[in-house]
Amino acid sequence: MNTEAETETAIESEEALNPNMLWLMRNGIGIQIMETLAVGTFLVAYAVSLGASNFVIGLLAAIPHLSQLAQIPALYVIEHFRSRRRIYSVSGIIARPMMLVIGLAAFISDSQIALYVIIAAFGVRYLAGAFVACSWNSWMRDLIPDNQMGTVFGNRQRVMMGVGILLSLCAAAFIDAWQDLNWLPQKFAFTVIYAFAFCGGIYSVWAASHIEEPPMEKANEQLDLWKRLLKPLKDQNFRRLLAFLMSWNFAINLATPFFTVHMLKRMELPLTWIILLTTLSQLASFLVVTQWGRIADKMANKSVLLVCSPLFIGCIFAWTFTMFPERHAFTIPLLVAIHILTGIASAGVTLAGGNITMKLAPRGNATSFMAASAIGNSIAAGSASIIGGLTADFFLDRKLSLIARWENPIAEQDITTLNIEQWDFFFLFAVIVGLYSLHRLSFVKEKGEVGERLVIESLINGALHSVRNLSSIAGLRSLTDFPMDVLRKTKQKTRKFFITPTSADRKEPELLDHKETEDQ
Repeated sequence: MNTEAETETAIESEEALNPNMLWLMRNGIGIQIMETLAVGTFLVAYAVSLGASNFVIGLLAAIPHLSQLAQIPALYVIEHFRSRRRIYSVSGIIARPMMLVIGLAAFISDSQIALYVIIAAFGVRYLAGAFVACSWNSWMRDLIPDNQMGTVFGNRQRVMMGVGILLSLCAAAFIDAWQDLNWLPQKFAFTVIYAFAFCGGIYSVWAASHIEEPPMEKANEQLDLWKRLLKPLKDQNFRRLLAFLMSWNFAINLATPFFTVHMLKRMELPLTWIILLTTLSQLASFLVVTQWGRIADKMANKSVLLVCSPLFIGCIFAWTFTMFPERHAFTIPLLVAIHILTGIASAGVTLAGGNITMKLAPRGNATSFMAASAIGNSIAAGSASIIGGLTADFFLDRKLSLIARWENPIAEQDITTLNIEQWDFFFLFAVIVGLYSLHRLSFVKEKGEVGERLVIESLINGALHSVRNLSSIAGLRSLTDFPMDVLRKTKQKTRKFFITPTSADRKEPELLDHKETEDQ
């Protein structure tokens, strides 16, 4: 039962959150513009156009994670100055111009030097970004009530995904058009792309400056950086969560950096196809992320993770069948299915993973817990990407096959039942480590967690409800309420989103009828 003081704190948090919802959305849109254009498929394609090796690809994938070790000094700075909004703004202003440096590297005639410049600028961008992320996580932990995290970040992430979908398609079409016109080499198209990424990043910093910051609680002990960093490890449940998150991030980042390389080099798919598949995955996430948020609020974040994590692992395993041993009739259909299911799974994992970390961190003193989580995840994810980049060339010339032979009096026939080569090894290793991470997740305790079956039933019921809504003219018209219209309506719906559920509501496992942390 909540104490009177806890109840008053929750009410104050809701009252502070309501006028800030629009700025939270705008901040998310700016971040999505920057992240869509600056990392992922576009970054890999840019690096490949400059002749990047597998090690460079792995290094670029590792930098965002390894740079999060800068959250150690960031923790000290936040605890010392105790103004997270100001630290966010200053760090963001340092980080965002690096997008321009990366884009202008295309004008360097020596491709190797250009890649060095990109790596250096990318490192500075994420080192400063560690201060941004550390201040943001602690800030949001104190701003958003526990029972509304899923709804708040679910709706915010949905808008961000909508922006990402549209932007990905437009950027891919722009790059293809640039190449068709043959004005300049394709690498110069990325200069324009990164200029827009810079604009989105600056916009996110400006929007964040309008979000109110709850005052940090006065520290009960003298500032001791290492003591604060070690404090989360004394919490048994949070330590179990760290074990899951670290093993999970190692598994995922052993495979995901090479999905795009696998399609570009081994499958020889054009960039437009890759972007379309990525967009399809984002669209799947867009359609279910709000649903995952509601389920997380009603049934706990761990329940969502127990459903989404195995699905994600299954999708990684399915990559080993996309080339068997070459492209086959089912390659494209399989890629489509993988991207749709990955989008559904990643939406739940990203949302619930960030929320459960926030939820298990103590309110008012979450900075060290969030920093410990970020540091552990960064070490696991960064080391996985580095290992992948260093060993990729070794596995390029290795192959493991299992052949079944059928013989009869007339003839004999060999049937390939297993074929693993090149990046398939990384996918298989990721599956093994991912299964171990699921074992670690089983030890984590979260209040209100339920079984996977109830989560799946709730998701299906929500999907059926959405389909019934679309059966009407008004429902069909709602399909046009894409990101900017959703943003326009957010201010009107804010009060509706943040009505605190009654105790009776919390006992019911059914979903409400109405409608991250992410990399900063």
